[in-house]
Amino acid sequence: MIDRILLPTDGEEGATNATQHAIELAAEHDAVLYVLYVVDETAYSAYPGDEYVHEDEGLEAALEHVGRDAIDAVTERATAAGVETQADVQYGSPHDVIVDYAEENDVDQIVMGSKQRSGEYRQLLGSVTDRVARLADRPVTIVKTAVEE
Repeated sequence: MIDRILLPTDGEEGATNATQHAIELAAEHDAVLYVLYVVDETAYSAYPGDEYVHEDEGLEAALEHVGRDAIDAVTERATAAGVETQADVQYGSPHDVIVDYAEENDVDQIVMGSKQRSGEYRQLLGSVTDRVARLADRPVTIVKTAVEE
């Protein structure tokens, strides 16, 4: 039985089909859809920033803002489909936070998006989705979205 579904999102093009799939799956099973955005601490901790920029205007705040917008877009679509949502923004290494969040909230299924890119791109950079699929101890559905390179 599927009662809790986790949809980690980054608001990017690769999450488009995963969002639709997760909402449809949640509606079909009358499940709660957990929507998670992870502010990647490595992105802003590696950036020295500008000491003249107010902390509310820095990279960390900008990433959180993007995350809240991404979550709002998903929850709006889910609500329109009659799906109950729980939304959260967390900080850390995305794959670690996603796996931990799934365990802490005892989700039954993780639905993640993945951009269809060449093997060379994946070998060079890897992906959060790949890491979650390898590390999670619960089912992970990977929904691909084709992107132009």
